[in-house]
Amino acid sequence: MNKNTLLFIALSSLSLVACAEDKPKTDPTMPKPEVTLTEAEWKKRLTSEQYAVTRQAGTERPYGAIYEEFEKQGEGTYYCVCCGVELFTSKEKFHSGCGWPSFYDASTAKNVLERADNAHGMVRTETLCKRCGAHLGHVFEGESVSAKTPTKRRFCINGVALNYVPKGGAAPKLLELTDAAVDKKKEEVAKEAGVEVQKP
Repeated sequence: MNKNTLLFIALSSLSLVACAEDKPKTDPTMPKPEVTLTEAEWKKRLTSEQYAVTRQAGTERPYGAIYEEFEKQGEGTYYCVCCGVELFTSKEKFHSGCGWPSFYDASTAKNVLERADNAHGMVRTETLCKRCGAHLGHVFEGESVSAKTPTKRRFCINGVALNYVPKGGAAPKLLELTDAAVDKKKEEVAKEAGVEVQKP
């Protein structure tokens, strides 16, 4: 084999290893979402694009119709499209020119979770809904666009992950756990405690 062939094989092997490392890993230190549904239940509640973005960590295309709508929206609040919890408000919204909705801060910090994301050979910080684990987008620091914001940060969020409610409008109803999910959780807790659950 010549040097070019060996180099090609070596690079191909490295790229396969890199791709294998791109798979999301569960972090035991991260809090578990309060709201958990099966994949089938999420698929019933969401459009195919919402599901691909929020449940499979996808990314909508930049400068799409959702982004154009976002740019025209006035005062209001942005809620998680999956579970209905508040995430951002128009007060933190700004025009970054990146093609995705941008905010410089979360309106209710306790509802937005940040975690390291090393997928696709990049080092980024992923943002998720703390209540249901929905993938929202990423947050960036130290770039020229975010340097102009009060927090020096840019939350780059997928528009399909958000439910906009204009100022004065009614907030969406929070997605609650089903009775079956509550019962299952009680069983798990009892099992961990070594207690047998009596079913009616």
